[in-house]
Amino acid sequence: MELKRVVVTGLGALTPIGNNIEEYWNALINGVSGAAPITYYDTEKHKTKFACEVKNFNVEDFIDRKEARRMDKFAQYAIVASDEAILDAGITADNVDKHRVGVIWGAGIGGLETFQEEVLYYAKGDGTPKFNPFFIPKMIADIAPAHISMKNGFMGPNYTTVSACASSANAMIDAFNYIRLGLCDVIISGGSEAAVTIAGMGGFNSMHALSTRNDSPETASRPFDATRDGFVLGEGAGALVLEEYEHAKARGAKIYCEIGGGGMSSDAYHLTAPHPEGLGVIAVMNNCLRDAKMKPEEIDHINTHGTSTPLGDVAELKAISAVFGDHAKNININSTKSMTGHLLGAAGGIEAIASILAIKHGLIPPTINHSVVDENINPELNLTLNKAQKRDIKVAMSNTFGFGGHNACVLFKKLEE
Repeated sequence: MELKRVVVTGLGALTPIGNNIEEYWNALINGVSGAAPITYYDTEKHKTKFACEVKNFNVEDFIDRKEARRMDKFAQYAIVASDEAILDAGITADNVDKHRVGVIWGAGIGGLETFQEEVLYYAKGDGTPKFNPFFIPKMIADIAPAHISMKNGFMGPNYTTVSACASSANAMIDAFNYIRLGLCDVIISGGSEAAVTIAGMGGFNSMHALSTRNDSPETASRPFDATRDGFVLGEGAGALVLEEYEHAKARGAKIYCEIGGGGMSSDAYHLTAPHPEGLGVIAVMNNCLRDAKMKPEEIDHINTHGTSTPLGDVAELKAISAVFGDHAKNININSTKSMTGHLLGAAGGIEAIASILAIKHGLIPPTINHSVVDENINPELNLTLNKAQKRDIKVAMSNTFGFGGHNACVLFKKLEE
């Protein structure tokens, strides 16, 4: 069968460096760090005292107070970002068939704050199981797309993909496949996460995964720098409206780009560490290129997973050199996590948006906070260090990898009519 073409017609973002698409993009190209001391709880006894929180956000500006109280923050963030994307795409009840509009969302953890609060409340009692009736509906990871579909009346496929930090990239690949197979016209995709909590920070600290650069939070996320010491936890949401090309044209929609392909793989190696030679990452990028029917030398830009961990950054760049060979030095490589921190299940969503906007504006956001060269990294690679770089981008890839060895890669390209 002939596969349908899939395009992106709407974007929405709620991030540590901007609460909408315009703010997010302006912060990205200007190299703004979203890391700062944590405001949500007392960090005195915590090893890491900073994170990339969403700032200046009042949920009641977007969601009715009563309704908001029935949602964990990760679901609130999903609603806000998806509302922006749906409005941006011009989706209305009159120009879509609601039975052919789905929501496929990503979340690595889900309602962690809700789980934490309910268990701590129970622990303070006499052992009687007293829990909020909304405990489970607020906590479960599938609930974000449920809220999006209920609010908008979308009756197509509706579920959450959970693959740690690859979750929202996996969601986009699923959405892409549903549409190109002709099963849906439109799917709202992306991801959200809200894990900046006592449990979230404490859990990652116990794994020695987080940076502990408490004296300089704003420079703590430093992908590819020799002095990197772990990732910075972030929160927020990124939403994309994926749409069948002819359907988008028929309703006169604005089109940002086309999705060329998606790849998935597994490291099959370790719970949390990447394969040192990046074998799973090599596989996922090759799978993505094969799916898109593109050659390595056609890629202009890669938004890396680039978490600022000692092992992960080196393994990913080794994989890029292995896949792209001599062409690797011609690719603009960056890590926007240097600014946003690591949004876990939402990372793929906001980084896909960064890649798409780079194509649109011909401008690649920088990898900030780099000052010390890592001798384990190929010096010929262009890591787009510390300053945005202009470039006509025809094809961009976005990499996301998750604990458990889950790898996902999505390819975006300028639309050819």
